[in-house]
Amino acid sequence: MAATPVSHIPAAPAGLTRRAKKFVEVEGLFVPQQSIELLREAWIEHGIPAAEIDRAVAFDDRWGGLALPPAPFYESGPRILGADIPEGSAAEGWWIPAGDGRVSMAYGFLIGPGGEFGIHGSCWAPLHASTEGWVESLALADHARRWAKTITRITGKSVDSLDLEGYEPVPEVLGLTDTWWRGKDSL
Repeated sequence: MAATPVSHIPAAPAGLTRRAKKFVEVEGLFVPQQSIELLREAWIEHGIPAAEIDRAVAFDDRWGGLALPPAPFYESGPRILGADIPEGSAAEGWWIPAGDGRVSMAYGFLIGPGGEFGIHGSCWAPLHASTEGWVESLALADHARRWAKTITRITGKSVDSLDLEGYEPVPEVLGLTDTWWRGKDSL
């Protein structure tokens, strides 16, 4: 009996905005991967709690195998989204690798204990409140790249002098990065 062919055109997960759904379905690619469920018993033998394995499986079921165009930030982002063995402890919390980076770098992409999407090098830095937030930011950056007449990138002290009075945050990407430089614990 012949195997059913797998479509390489991804279906966008539920809960994304229209812009992000279109971005995923037009710009994304689905790369079939082996189910991490097959690793459950080995991970349990290595002390990984079943609840964390369930979380990794749920992430993989939702995002696993999705390849998106390079992000214009974070060294291009994960090459293909996919969970790997959870790392951490009951005391510190558990992180799930979110997929290998596109380039060699000193940090990796992780899903945090509360579902945050972020990076970890010498320390954990949550970037978005969720993987959805990261995908939404990619879709918004792609939209701006295609349609904006002018894009100005500012860094450093120029960010502090921005007058954002009258501007509203883009609802699709509200999350941790939106508060980094304005919050009391600014980076």
